[in-house]
Amino acid sequence: MDILQEKKQRLTSILKELGSVLVAFSSGVDSTFLLKTAHDLLGEKAVAVTASSCSFPQRELEEAVTFCQKEKIEQMIVPTNELEIEGFCHNPRNRCYLCKKNLFTRLKQIAQERNIPYVLEGSNLDDEGDYRPGLAAVAELEIKSPLRMAGLRKTEIRSLSKELGLLTYDKPSFACLASRFVYGETITKEKLSMVERAEQKLIDLGFRQVRVRLHGTLARIEVDPKEFRIILNPEISRELDRYLKELGFSYVTLDLKGYQMGSMNQGIS
Repeated sequence: MDILQEKKQRLTSILKELGSVLVAFSSGVDSTFLLKTAHDLLGEKAVAVTASSCSFPQRELEEAVTFCQKEKIEQMIVPTNELEIEGFCHNPRNRCYLCKKNLFTRLKQIAQERNIPYVLEGSNLDDEGDYRPGLAAVAELEIKSPLRMAGLRKTEIRSLSKELGLLTYDKPSFACLASRFVYGETITKEKLSMVERAEQKLIDLGFRQVRVRLHGTLARIEVDPKEFRIILNPEISRELDRYLKELGFSYVTLDLKGYQMGSMNQGIS
């Protein structure tokens, strides 16, 4: 048995031992694989819960709902408002901690009301290599992270997702819209909408891995360097410049390094 299959077997053992679970489901690569695996093993004892908020794009919510309907998985949609969390709007460096602490506290309450003993989340082993204050909240609240427990990395999860026939096996990485703000930049519903609409425009134009980072009224676009020739096409660049300025950005720029996961965390140890 190769190492990937060993990890898959380890994940299976972990989920079977947990028995009944509430899975935090965002429709991303990791949480989709985790939910699908848990549901295949545990049936109706694996329930999905998806947060609906202004920092979660509508397209992601729709994908989450469609997936659960297709797989016949019970799903709960929980409205949340991160902007009401004390300190969140000021976008401190522990913003993710504040959000995860609030969200998973609520999910634990829901699990207790449903007599479900465990809440699961989909972080993988690679997440331990970036600045992830949200993982501290996961540890404090004793939320289970089966993918990390099994030692699975992102590329392995993509490979196993492909084996399962999941369309998310090659889905671009995603993080909540609040991660597009430079630390200290005030987060508002209007600014989150600007970022969501700007990124959706790039996606509609055919770009896959995109970020629109917000620095005051400046938009810093990140795309795969392989797609630079497309975004620098005069017709495309003019259309993007016009559209983003209509949204409220004063300046529209392209990051010459291209897409970088966690680029707002540079300089943080």
